[in-house]
Amino acid sequence: MRVAYTKYDGSLHWHHDMRYLGEDQHGVWLGAPAGTFTQRGDEPPIRWDHNNVVLVPRDRWWTAAFTAEPAECEVYCDITTPARWPHDGEVTMVDLDLDVLRLWPDHSVMLDDEDEFEEHQVRYGYPAEVISQARMAAAWLMQAVSDGTEPFASGYQEWLGRLGRLASEGDLGCRTGSAGVDSAGA
Repeated sequence: MRVAYTKYDGSLHWHHDMRYLGEDQHGVWLGAPAGTFTQRGDEPPIRWDHNNVVLVPRDRWWTAAFTAEPAECEVYCDITTPARWPHDGEVTMVDLDLDVLRLWPDHSVMLDDEDEFEEHQVRYGYPAEVISQARMAAAWLMQAVSDGTEPFASGYQEWLGRLGRLASEGDLGCRTGSAGVDSAGA
């Protein structure tokens, strides 16, 4: 499955291939094993060092990436427009800059890139509704990730486990790496 985040002007942001893992009450779960390439815009690709699963919720203003230990970031939530599925095998959303992170090993939760959010409101001309929805999503995520509202407590572990089993069986269609490519965490 192709995952493509864009900026508000339509320019390509982070994009990569992931494997469809399934769906539950929280949304669609996608996975990428360690070694999968990701790319920001047309910059050189980088390789993830850890297994990652991404939750793409239905009609919500965010996505959430969960990384297997020992990555420095356990949970990485991007504030985005609601996901669109323009073609079979593709999901896209607009990245609105704000991020909610839960870090290893202390599980501290932080809101990141507020300065970028402020700058891009002007640069891209975010409508008032987009600004309001982004702020509400960030506030909700700060609380949910902090207090362990599912799937942020342990629900994502099932999906990381499923990804691990598929990876060990060699049953993943993601573009994975070779030597000489830079690495990245979540």
